[in-house]
Amino acid sequence: MTRAMSSHLSGGNRRTTADLKPAHFGWRVEGRVGVITLNRPERKNPLTFDSYAELRDLFRTLAYADDVRAVVVQGEGGNFCSGGDVHEIIGPLVAMPMPDLLAFTRMTGDLVKAMRDCPQPVIAAVDGICAGAGAIIAMSADIRLGTHRTKTGFLFVRVGLAGCDMGACAMLPRIVGQGRASELLYTGRALPGEEALAWGFYNRLAEPAAVAAEAIAWAAELAAGPSFGHAMTKRMLHQEWSMGVDEAIESEAQAQAICMMTQDFQRAYHAFVAKQKPVFEGD
Repeated sequence: MTRAMSSHLSGGNRRTTADLKPAHFGWRVEGRVGVITLNRPERKNPLTFDSYAELRDLFRTLAYADDVRAVVVQGEGGNFCSGGDVHEIIGPLVAMPMPDLLAFTRMTGDLVKAMRDCPQPVIAAVDGICAGAGAIIAMSADIRLGTHRTKTGFLFVRVGLAGCDMGACAMLPRIVGQGRASELLYTGRALPGEEALAWGFYNRLAEPAAVAAEAIAWAAELAAGPSFGHAMTKRMLHQEWSMGVDEAIESEAQAQAICMMTQDFQRAYHAFVAKQKPVFEGD
């Protein structure tokens, strides 16, 4: 790892993630792309208390990673994620007192916060079942790649709960619109891949056998870009949800002025003058 790639991180904050070995999902680093694989295919890759917490902690760690510039989340075995495990999560929740229930719902929300706070663009590679908390993880990604057989469902109403889970009522309307989000959250119906693409939930559809490779290739393209600039774009996309237009314009003026101080900005200029393609280093 060159110094240039990690110079925006102060000493003591840099972290190499390639050697991480999560206990409850797969993790590997391909080039500059980190790949998370939900790997309980016999149950359609459900989440547990432990996998929620470990995913949250990984995304928090990525804020300090100097070897990963983009992230892909995928599922193993033809499905993305079936949501919270019925036996390992839903059953125990029924018997919990309110303080423990609130601790759990805050923990699951913290996973979404960690995904939005990590500076790297996150791509969800979704095939097959994408339900409940799995749909939330896909929703929380920056970019979503699906397939024609993907079935995406926000199923909370089907277990007697509200649709307002893990930020769904805030984020989903911004992706598909208020009326469509209302339909999904009130009914819990599965959204087929082509319809989800038409609604804007998925950016693209791929063949099931190719969705993972296409997502990783797309992530590699992003990773080759100006990673400091990408991190700023992600931050501003998130922060400007609660801003007025004037405030947003001023915030973007400040953000862009900061980016103009980077070496990548200079590299792009000199490459343009030389009629070459810039090679970005992230500093």
